[in-house]
Amino acid sequence: MKIETRLFGNIEIDVNKIINFSDGIIGFEDLKQFMIMHDAESEKSKILWLQSLDDGNIALPVIDPLMIKADYNPVVEDELFKNIGELVDGEIFVLTTLTVPADITKITTNLKAPIVINPVTLKGCQIIVDNDDYVVRYPIYDILKSSKVADKEGE
Repeated sequence: MKIETRLFGNIEIDVNKIINFSDGIIGFEDLKQFMIMHDAESEKSKILWLQSLDDGNIALPVIDPLMIKADYNPVVEDELFKNIGELVDGEIFVLTTLTVPADITKITTNLKAPIVINPVTLKGCQIIVDNDDYVVRYPIYDILKSSKVADKEGE
């Protein structure tokens, strides 16, 4: 299966890596199938892309929230995960969406509405965390910048 995308050009899709979101993603409820893509420049990049397979023009920048906030551990009701299958400890993949404005120093991630993927069933959902400790626009520029410096020093 191939798809033409705005960011990645014409790509071959491995059907075994398609993630199904039965309810879509907030703001993109009609888009149900996605695939995780790495930045074309580097697989070491902390920023990944959730590429829609329903609309090649839509690719959402996402990040593992633990790379930004080591103590990120929202408590949510199990009921919210009913559509993605039984979750086993250690068998869960959590991402948060990024907002990248023209001024890159204002980049934020949405800790309030994480995307949860069950890697066994390849089903995902986006949930709303009922916790005031997590905000919709959590600034991450300085964190990414200091992390990049640390990565270079470790090479």
